[in-house]
Amino acid sequence: MTKPGKDEVGREGEKLAADFLKKKGYKILRKNYTCNLGEIDIIASDKNVLAFVEVKARSSNRFGPPELAVTRQKRRQIVRVAETFLSQSKIIDVDCRFDVVAISFNRNDNNSPEIRLLQDAFRSDDI
Repeated sequence: MTKPGKDEVGREGEKLAADFLKKKGYKILRKNYTCNLGEIDIIASDKNVLAFVEVKARSSNRFGPPELAVTRQKRRQIVRVAETFLSQSKIIDVDCRFDVVAISFNRNDNNSPEIRLLQDAFRSDDI
């Protein structure tokens, strides 16, 4: 069996993340929102908060846990894309946060991926 490619791991990770978030009570509003500045994987509401969710999936921990891939530069880009989304959607006066869903595909004891939600993983004023 061949090792899954990066795109395949990413697509599967985003699907798993959306299902996981729904089970946690999130309402998925948009997937793969794209503008000229970049992309946000998932935009969802969690109670009265608008959550911009970055999904990071890895097939191994060779380079560390998936969340380490959300670098300062990546956080900066996500914030800019979120600001564009809010502006284009004419959304004002809403609480927002940035979450990360980290998925490790190196299978655990029950042969399923490990999924971790890091709520409020970073703030726009931290970058």
